[in-house]
Amino acid sequence: MSIKNILPGKLGFGAAPLGNMFRNIPEEEAVATVAAAWNSGIRYYDNAPFYGAGLAEIRMGNVLSQYPREDYVISSKVGRVILDEIEDVSARDLGEKGDVFKYGRPNKIVNDYSENATLRSIEDSLKRLNTDYLDIIWVHDVAQDFFGDEWLSYFESARKGAFKVLDRLRDEGVIKAWGLGVNRVEPIELLLDLDGPCPDGFLLAGRYTLLDHDRALQRLMPEVTKQGLGIVAGGPYSSGALVGGPNFEYAPATPEILLKVAKIKAIADRYGVSMKSAGLQFALANPAVAAVIPGASKPSRLAEDSAALEAIVPADFWKQLRNDGLVNPAAPLPVDK
Repeated sequence: MSIKNILPGKLGFGAAPLGNMFRNIPEEEAVATVAAAWNSGIRYYDNAPFYGAGLAEIRMGNVLSQYPREDYVISSKVGRVILDEIEDVSARDLGEKGDVFKYGRPNKIVNDYSENATLRSIEDSLKRLNTDYLDIIWVHDVAQDFFGDEWLSYFESARKGAFKVLDRLRDEGVIKAWGLGVNRVEPIELLLDLDGPCPDGFLLAGRYTLLDHDRALQRLMPEVTKQGLGIVAGGPYSSGALVGGPNFEYAPATPEILLKVAKIKAIADRYGVSMKSAGLQFALANPAVAAVIPGASKPSRLAEDSAALEAIVPADFWKQLRNDGLVNPAAPLPVDK
């Protein structure tokens, strides 16, 4: 089943910040943020054991468990098992993400894409999220940004383990859908080329945004559409760079990225368009994109996201972006509909 038939709306909630991403978020602020997401009408919530070594799942589960389970959709991820054992957080090797979750729980994180680890990961997530079932499972970060030259061997491990068991769980009705949750296009392309198993969609973070969309546009989106699948676009604000933050791709933004942001913002200001509206509506204009899931760690951000999605953006704004070469000329824009 395509994830397009499962997701309850165009706007979801990305829970990575709840794992103390970049900063130590007070418990009451985290709880208030999830409650604000619910109160703003969001009914799709994405999480992962990796986010703060289980912290984000625990925090989300504490809030969502008070609502009827059939009223919302949860996705979480496999590929990492969180142990009771404590480790030196500063010594973790997290690939390009460095110390993104250094303020999370100090529990040991083990990379494992085998069948047994996949099943264990799901069981552990159910406990932390305080729920009886998960709707969607993404196989997490089986890509170059975490494993460098070894990524293909991890992908092969997932192909023999996680992919097959998730395919079976989906066919048995234990979960509704599965796919990859990655920050790179290549693993998705590789999976789409296989004869089986058969994913239902993908969570692609940071690769279909206003600031970075060329590769996904040319190589991925047409095939996803052709196969009747869907993409959840994660990180639509490019780690905050699009909306004035200092980071792009979990690291300080380069001068080139900051210049592109400045050019887009100058046009946005001219037309009275918020950068959040530009980012969310750009991603959703592609027919392959089923939903966007910006992350949030403050309650006020949720109202901003909802308003940004509904805001009327002048057609001339999009035309100006295209004319100035700030988007790929082949990228679908809301003005094209």
